[in-house]
Amino acid sequence: MKGLFDTVSNNCSELVTKTYSTSFSIATKMLSKSVRQDIYNIYGFVRFADEIVDSFHDYNKEELFNTFSNDLDLALRDKISLNPILNAFQHTYHKCKIDRHMVSSFMKSMRLDLHKKEYLTNAEYNDYIYGSADVVGLMCLKVFVKGNDIEYNKLKDMAMSLGSAFQKVNFLRDLKSDYEDLNRTYFPNTDLKNLDENSKADIIKNIEDDFEKGLEGIKRLPIEAKFGVFMAYRYYSQLLKKLKKIPALEIKNARVRVPNYKKVELLTRSYVKYQLNLI
Repeated sequence: MKGLFDTVSNNCSELVTKTYSTSFSIATKMLSKSVRQDIYNIYGFVRFADEIVDSFHDYNKEELFNTFSNDLDLALRDKISLNPILNAFQHTYHKCKIDRHMVSSFMKSMRLDLHKKEYLTNAEYNDYIYGSADVVGLMCLKVFVKGNDIEYNKLKDMAMSLGSAFQKVNFLRDLKSDYEDLNRTYFPNTDLKNLDENSKADIIKNIEDDFEKGLEGIKRLPIEAKFGVFMAYRYYSQLLKKLKKIPALEIKNARVRVPNYKKVELLTRSYVKYQLNLI
């Protein structure tokens, strides 16, 4: 029965989420059951694509990525895949009417990570951010509004801003591994070897502007999604707060994280704010 295979596929996507990201897993757990599985399915898909280009150094990454991309196209066309992660994603893709250009834009940015090492212009940088983060936010928004195009169009710019903020915090947090292990730099016109306080302040101000716009969108999300997305916002805001305290010249050598006890504290405080209707 296909239904049994779909259940296995969904379970695989949930396992990928819980294994790769405890923080995102906690936030997803705070979503309503009516939308939770579809978010697991989106995360599983984007995580596998990202894992190919970032982690499989002992293998032919381009060949693996091409195979994954071809399997993705077939999954979206045929509405089935023997790759359980892609099988779960194609179900969410069709059910939530995710636009094909979102998937294509995401894969385009992931493919850039195979070879592109730096982004020299704001246009290049913004295009990469759109594909790697903004469209992921839009995919999730498609799940949250359950096909309501009016609500989607009202919230899409704010969803993109929140996706951008999350990705830029990741870039700032992962400067060391991106620069030393993958030989990549994402921030344009920025000398990471001699990062000064003004450049760091500009990056953080840009992220804070994205967060501010994203928070307005969170406040207007359907009840099924609001608390879970707010939890993710709080987690990334905490990361940015810690990054702000690190001197510019030291930030490349730091690996900032939020400890588990702090995640529990964030969850508790966020829940209180949510219950008091303070978001």
